[in-house]
Amino acid sequence: MAGSATDGDIHFPQELSSFIDEWKVKPGSLIMILHKTQETFGFISRPAAEKLARITGISLARIYGVITFYHFFKTTKPGKHKISVCLGTACYLKGGQDLIEETRSLLGLEPDGVTEDGQFSVDPVRCVGCCGLAPVLTVGNDTYGKLTKDMIPGIIAKYQNV
Repeated sequence: MAGSATDGDIHFPQELSSFIDEWKVKPGSLIMILHKTQETFGFISRPAAEKLARITGISLARIYGVITFYHFFKTTKPGKHKISVCLGTACYLKGGQDLIEETRSLLGLEPDGVTEDGQFSVDPVRCVGCCGLAPVLTVGNDTYGKLTKDMIPGIIAKYQNV
């Protein structure tokens, strides 16, 4: 999805370019623009951040300040199967952090890492809105609730080689 030319520039699809043109003149629009950019590419690459700085007139330092402050924004391409583990209050109290550690351990991942084959990444999220199913993990649009660590291998297996 994230195309780049030989000059190091990145191609923004027309929909993203139009969105930026509309929003760049509005005060406080940077977060909206960053959300749309990440929605388009799955993460915000260095070339994308540089192009945003040129287009919007916002300094690259300010853009990176926002990207690195908010955990939602990613500067590395996520895995094909993005695993999100809820750390909202209910999930955290019922073992959400243990699920993150187990999932990363099984996949051999460090925080913000992606498996060598590009298939999996694991990220904590603040809430997925399924508190009654705590602890919760999602893989893409699939939600798994009332989890224990011993259930993680079976979930991962469903997405391997897919």
